[in-house]
Amino acid sequence: NLFPSQHLDDDTVSGSNWITEKNVQHSLSQTTKTTRKPYCGYKQQTLSKREQAEQEALLAAIRWPNPPDGNIAFVQSTDPTHSDFVIVKPSAVFKVGDQLEVLVRMRDFEGKPKQYGGDYLQTRIHSPLLKAGATGRIVDCHNGLYKVFFTLLWPGEVKVSVSLVHPSEAIQVLLRLREERPDRVYFKSSFKSGRYSETTECNVCLPGDLPVCNFTDLYTGEPWFCYKPRKLSCASRISHAKGGYQKGLLTKEESLFFQSDVNIKRPILSSGPDSVIVKPKTFTDSSSMDRAEDPIVSPSGYYYEDQWRSRTQRIHHFNKSDDITKCLQGKVIHLFGDSTIRQWFEYLTAFVPDLVEFNLGSPKNVGPFMSVDLKHNILLKFRCHGPPIRFSTVFSSELRYIANELDGIVGGRNTVIAITIWSHFSTFPVEVYIRRLRNIRRSIIQLLDRSPKTLIIIRTANVQELGPEVSLFNSDWYSFQLDSVMRKMFSGIAVHFVDAWEMSLAHYLPHNLHPKEVIVKNQIDAFLSYVCPLQT
Repeated sequence: NLFPSQHLDDDTVSGSNWITEKNVQHSLSQTTKTTRKPYCGYKQQTLSKREQAEQEALLAAIRWPNPPDGNIAFVQSTDPTHSDFVIVKPSAVFKVGDQLEVLVRMRDFEGKPKQYGGDYLQTRIHSPLLKAGATGRIVDCHNGLYKVFFTLLWPGEVKVSVSLVHPSEAIQVLLRLREERPDRVYFKSSFKSGRYSETTECNVCLPGDLPVCNFTDLYTGEPWFCYKPRKLSCASRISHAKGGYQKGLLTKEESLFFQSDVNIKRPILSSGPDSVIVKPKTFTDSSSMDRAEDPIVSPSGYYYEDQWRSRTQRIHHFNKSDDITKCLQGKVIHLFGDSTIRQWFEYLTAFVPDLVEFNLGSPKNVGPFMSVDLKHNILLKFRCHGPPIRFSTVFSSELRYIANELDGIVGGRNTVIAITIWSHFSTFPVEVYIRRLRNIRRSIIQLLDRSPKTLIIIRTANVQELGPEVSLFNSDWYSFQLDSVMRKMFSGIAVHFVDAWEMSLAHYLPHNLHPKEVIVKNQIDAFLSYVCPLQT
């Protein structure tokens, strides 16, 4: 069996904002073990004792509660229209800094109260006129009730919004797909010699007994395989591309759990008042509340007048291109990851007049890309992460793993590195993602060891628009699980976070895989505030 057997324990649902009512964590030895189907016959992952223990702890931390019995009829699944929420003590006097508690009550399509948890919710408080917003912390009580805690961070009328992203019954389907159908997005490579070319399918693992080309990376051990072309050699591979998405993944009954206007990202309404009036603090010291040192402070920040105010760092707003030029002067900035960090490259290149893109002849949207400001000695580079990556066509020679790229960087006080890696891993078992992060983390630690002044920033995942099809490949629930793993694996090392998750969830704009410019600008402000911290 390739992966460690999985422990089941319905008491711990966690992640950055989910904790359990009882907050009990059973020791792993007491839990029942189920043997998972071998996910890939080729590559045995040999883990040290420490890596094995970490992996088990990470998988335990993101374990999701299961419904009591396997097959639940659609009418007995969670119905957001029949469900409601109430503000606990809505007429109390609230001041800035207080906690607001909300109780969410789930019912099924027959209006009967749900008796178990596991629904995936997203919550926020907001004041539309102030363009203010923040996310809430959700506690699953495992009985159809959820408590949501909000920290009230600004005065005025504050409205509560709760939405059901997926019912618990849909999450079980997403879990099954993640384990059993890692092939649901497939990839391809072209092989070419002279005028003759062939294209074959590729993936982290390939089923069947056909001969394969083994493109496993020699340095990181990251596995990648393509079916061997009929006539050409494996060495003649010239490119990698997204192949497509598998259809017909769900049974008829399962597809009822994924309906846009019924149970994907639907609002749950209040059965009473849905807003409270918040009074200003009586004294003027807001700084103590605004800047907790704890990196897992919840929420990590809030919007006010469309500007993100972090509670963990001092952000200043780079509204003039000159301020950005001054900040980045003499620096080399490496951006590694997917299209959501390519947005940073595009924003900076468009906003800063002296930063001019140098045409490397790379495919549009794929890269690598490079912008240069010769006058102020600024170099900005973007490169996509290694496979799996669902980009149109990446030349084989440009298919590089972040860990290997980091190993080739000298580092130092004028080197800035920003990384995001999440979206393209949502269709694979979590172990595939853990392995990738482990390799990146090792390279980061080595880089900081030889050049401690190097600045490293991690951009988290973000929420996106979901429909019946997108949910099966890129659901926010998949992203949330990966993001929880990433935050745990990178806590305790000298990297900084830009919380793109909360920045996309707390904002009033519709969710979008590629957040709109006002949100990207706030991400950039947070990023640059690490590069050029305000002198206090």
